[in-house]
Amino acid sequence: MICIFDLDGTLLNTIDDLGYACNYSLKHTGFPTHPISAYPRMVGNGINNLIRRALPEGARTEENVLRAREYFVPYYNAHNTDYTRPYEGIEEVLASLKAQGHRLAVASNKYQQATEKIVAHFFPDVFDIVLGEREGVERKPDPQIVFDILSHLSDRESERPADTSIIYIGDSLVDRDTAKNAGVPFVACSWGFVPRQQLVDEKIAHIVDKPSDILLCCKA
Repeated sequence: MICIFDLDGTLLNTIDDLGYACNYSLKHTGFPTHPISAYPRMVGNGINNLIRRALPEGARTEENVLRAREYFVPYYNAHNTDYTRPYEGIEEVLASLKAQGHRLAVASNKYQQATEKIVAHFFPDVFDIVLGEREGVERKPDPQIVFDILSHLSDRESERPADTSIIYIGDSLVDRDTAKNAGVPFVACSWGFVPRQQLVDEKIAHIVDKPSDILLCCKA
């Protein structure tokens, strides 16, 4: 089975480092900052959209987003593992899936450089492919990132994606829509950045409440 994981809010609690980086960029571009507790409502569609949501409503221009990004990226590159941590039980689940022979992938809207660095830091030699936001490729919920993962694994193993069971695990409605757009089954985890009740209200069929539940979903 191919198990595709979202990163932020699914494998890792990244919110503090994202919030501090965004506040740093806001401060240095002359805009008000936010409490870290406000940031879960702003993440999910890449760094530019995070910055855009964090800017005052009347200042959400592309120019201001790009100005703030110039401060955000170098700060985040230097500090993206300061407070970020795997959710409790995730490391054991990944080890079990790997031992069972499943192929593991990351599909993130975080820019590629940071995605690769963070995954290598917390999960060395675990994932078969790690993809983030890349120039010229639409962000999730566009399904291209899923197709690219499947193409990579198929090319490597000379098999068609359709011949393999696939599951997509994420914490957000963006992930839900990505899986739907790619035509693959979706499992929502309730420990991430979207409140469980919101997942329920959206009538998501499969919701897991602890990482170990993923093992039951990933049985071929």
